[in-house]
Amino acid sequence: MKKYIFISIIIALFSLACGGKEQPVPLEDFRLNEIIIDGKSNQNNFEDIDPLALSIELKFSAPIDKNTVETNIRLRDRTNRDVALIFEYPDAQSIIVKSDVNLIPFSSYQLIIFPNLKSQLGTNIFTGRTFSLSTGMDLSDKFPRIPDEELLDLVQRQTFRYFWDFGHPVSGMARERTTSGNIVTTGGTGFGVMAMIVAAERSFITRTEALERVQRIVTFLDTKCTTYHGAFAHWLHGETGATIAFSQYDNAADLVETSLLFQGLLTARQYFSANTPEETKLRDDITRMWEAIDWTWFRKDGENVLYWHWSPQFDWQMNLKIEGWNESLITYILAAASPTFPISKEVYTQGWARNGNMRNGRSYYGIQLPLGEDYGGPLFFSQYTFLGINPKGLTDQYPDYWTQNRNHALIHYRYAIDNPKGFVGYGENCWGLTASDGNQGYSAHSPTNDRGVIAPTAALSSMPFTPEESMKALHFFYYKLGDKLWSEYGFYDAFNLTAQWFAAEHIAIDQGPIIIMIENYRTGLLWSLLMQDEEIKNGLKKLGFTSPNL
Repeated sequence: MKKYIFISIIIALFSLACGGKEQPVPLEDFRLNEIIIDGKSNQNNFEDIDPLALSIELKFSAPIDKNTVETNIRLRDRTNRDVALIFEYPDAQSIIVKSDVNLIPFSSYQLIIFPNLKSQLGTNIFTGRTFSLSTGMDLSDKFPRIPDEELLDLVQRQTFRYFWDFGHPVSGMARERTTSGNIVTTGGTGFGVMAMIVAAERSFITRTEALERVQRIVTFLDTKCTTYHGAFAHWLHGETGATIAFSQYDNAADLVETSLLFQGLLTARQYFSANTPEETKLRDDITRMWEAIDWTWFRKDGENVLYWHWSPQFDWQMNLKIEGWNESLITYILAAASPTFPISKEVYTQGWARNGNMRNGRSYYGIQLPLGEDYGGPLFFSQYTFLGINPKGLTDQYPDYWTQNRNHALIHYRYAIDNPKGFVGYGENCWGLTASDGNQGYSAHSPTNDRGVIAPTAALSSMPFTPEESMKALHFFYYKLGDKLWSEYGFYDAFNLTAQWFAAEHIAIDQGPIIIMIENYRTGLLWSLLMQDEEIKNGLKKLGFTSPNL
């Protein structure tokens, strides 16, 4: 009996040791494996999120207790207020988080996963997490879609209003910018004259109205304004004609601005060709002023280069040579074309072309750039001369100018796609750097001076060279940014999406090329007019240019 009791005790103790007590279950591993927003995965900071289409995918290591989701996954704005969310469950271990309301563009949010989120087995998530989210632009269309031809009409018509409705009431000249008051600009006025020709052809105004306005401008320049060896100052007083200093020493002749003015006036001389007293008078007045410009004076005592400025008070103090490559090729073409004070080819070769040193020849993004600085510089370099000078088939001993201008624009396009500085918005639909206003002030923006500032004029005025790429930009500027960028005078000057900044002004020298170059893309009107001028043809031939249009 004792032996039986002893054996029973041993069996009981063994049973207790081996199985009489429930063994502890190992803890479940419940953690966030992956977060995905807009194709980007597992970042602490997610940027440039579409405020109208937030979708966050969360993938966990175990099935989720849905009853704990709503209180433990929160989206909070910068004021720490919760944003209403919608939760979807594509499978047991995943959650799709969507906002039940539109987020605010260019704003910051936090996605918080609290540690009380549980798995279906009741295990708390391994650790809570916080992710920073920042929204980008509202990508919804701001205006109804219309055919591209109608959109081009709209852009030209509305941008033209800057020169027509906002032109100075006395002189008719173009104000420098929206806030300039009585300050009018000579170069911008040349662009405005060309814009009026486009407007007359497209019936925005009548031919008679265009003639009257251009005559008012010419009469004002001829009778009210001081010239300096035939050249005009950069800025003038729109009511009195008095010279307004552009800077301390730049208070008189500006040869490049004068060239931009006469590019427009010579185009008008071709356009208003009727044998009527009114159109004859305009042509005669323009011719007299054109022939009065002493281009040779600006060689500064016979040097084989032209100088940009001269002042009766400060003489050649500015000391700025007009050297290539930039926007000033038109100056040498006009100087060679002058019937009264022409320059020789040597001035062009040694001064402008610097004996060939304006060549580049390097490639950027696989695109060769014949002339100029790295990446081509600001895009107005390839636009201002070619408002009236047709680059199709135009060559000299240096480049093919169509290739130069197209490649310059394409390099800017590819640069925006590459976006090496990571600016918000840059890409195939948002590109183009040129001189413009910016959130850090006015600057000649380019790939080598990139501050995140895009100017609509850069891409839109490249339309003859890059029609598909420029049309993409136009769609983006108008349909996607139109609520902030579009106004009674067309597009505002510039914007910076990274800084959430939009200009509130227009500038004449940026508005004019939009109208003109869109027209050259559509019909070649301004190219056709100026290239018919016999003096322009002679000037180009003298400098060694060849073209099917000569």
